[in-house]
Amino acid sequence: MKRLIRFILNVIPRPVLQRMAGWAVPLLGLLYVGRGRECPVCGTKRRKFLPYGYVISRDNALCPNCLSLERHRLLWLWLQRESDLFEQRPRLLHVAPEVCLMRHLRRTYAGGGNEADYVTADLESPLADLHFDIQQIPLADESFDVVFCNHIMEHVEDDLRAMRELYRVMRRGGWGVILSPVELDRATTFEDDSITDEAERTRIFGQYDHRRVYGRDYADRLREAGFEVEDLDYAASLTPDERTRFALPSDHLYIVRKQ
Repeated sequence: MKRLIRFILNVIPRPVLQRMAGWAVPLLGLLYVGRGRECPVCGTKRRKFLPYGYVISRDNALCPNCLSLERHRLLWLWLQRESDLFEQRPRLLHVAPEVCLMRHLRRTYAGGGNEADYVTADLESPLADLHFDIQQIPLADESFDVVFCNHIMEHVEDDLRAMRELYRVMRRGGWGVILSPVELDRATTFEDDSITDEAERTRIFGQYDHRRVYGRDYADRLREAGFEVEDLDYAASLTPDERTRFALPSDHLYIVRKQ
């Protein structure tokens, strides 16, 4: 299974994957019927989750129902327990919308607020409302209360420019979540655009289309863009049972605010 999923991730173009994952992954999930793992996003229970990873496959990573990964489940728990998003339904820009989160957020806004206040955007995803380069967002200053942008900064040419664009479109008093893969044992971010071979980029950066490996200075890069940043080890605040049952990562959450 691990080899099959790695092959699919590395060979099939991302837009095609986004279209086929909704029916293909649940079929694979039938192989894991049982209890032991639970997805807090959709409530699905399985004996274990599917493996996932472009280079190294992580066990218990992918929910076979809603397609949540470890970071999505951690973020969802924080949103439910620590934020007022579901009660207030603020105007939200969701960049590179994860299917598992987008489905629930669309229902949330359609069911009790203004559906137009939830806006999704991506460079190429057929599932998004808008399409643009995050380094040059064609939206007005201070037009959103909340911004989500996860696992995009490691892909863009100029991450600081992209961060500043998100800061620009966020209203004063707004907040957001901007996550990237961060190696906490690395002090500073490593990037080298002279490495162009895809196999070598995969070996060094973790994926062929990654441009950098963030270190512990990731929060400082967000601060340089203007944000106030909370570097939060949220999983550590949960019980051992929750961390195991929900198959959560050791990743930190980066909560940003604009004063």
